[in-house]
Amino acid sequence: MDRDLGAGTGPGVITPDGCAVDFYALLPGMGEPEIVNAAVPAGASILELGCGTGRLLRPLAAVGHPVTGVDESPEMLARIPDLPTVCSRIEGLRLDRRFGVVLLASNMVNSSPAVRREFLATCRRHVADGGIVVLQQHDPAWFDAVATGTLVVGDITRVIRSAEPAGQQLRVLVEYQVGDRVWTHAFSPYRIGNEELEADLASAGLALGGWLTDSHTWFTARPA
Repeated sequence: MDRDLGAGTGPGVITPDGCAVDFYALLPGMGEPEIVNAAVPAGASILELGCGTGRLLRPLAAVGHPVTGVDESPEMLARIPDLPTVCSRIEGLRLDRRFGVVLLASNMVNSSPAVRREFLATCRRHVADGGIVVLQQHDPAWFDAVATGTLVVGDITRVIRSAEPAGQQLRVLVEYQVGDRVWTHAFSPYRIGNEELEADLASAGLALGGWLTDSHTWFTARPA
């Protein structure tokens, strides 16, 4: 299946979707764990799909959630040796258990429609019947508003080098700078309308729960 993989350059290991392991290990939390924790029951078990280096998983474990992380990159998972993890592609994941919460963050729902439906099916397979799926998407308004420019967060400089519309997709090239280290990441997220989102959720046996942020970047789904 065509996963619309990104591409990346820079020092250290680059994952199949173009992400730089060394860079992701440097990223600070930006409020995401707090959004997730506020949306789910206290102490609920959490399965994070595409957990990377544990930027969200570790803070959630610290506030009392039993966590399990899944990522296809063993180099990413090597950065969180103290937490339970599974090395696997999301599409093929079939664990012999279900969780109170399944988390699909990092805008992975903005993958191509076919891959998105596979991701959502994996969410449904692993969420308990009374559980909740928490998802993050690109701000729908971002597809029209994104522009080249520079943003500095702590020691990290992010430069959007280009952002070109291509049908439902936006072809983006981002450069990250930390000291004298430079990484690039090219990716092509898909815009998702509300009707398409609800239809894709339904195809996986899920129903839209509610929006967690005014920008509609974070939302929940529940087993239908």
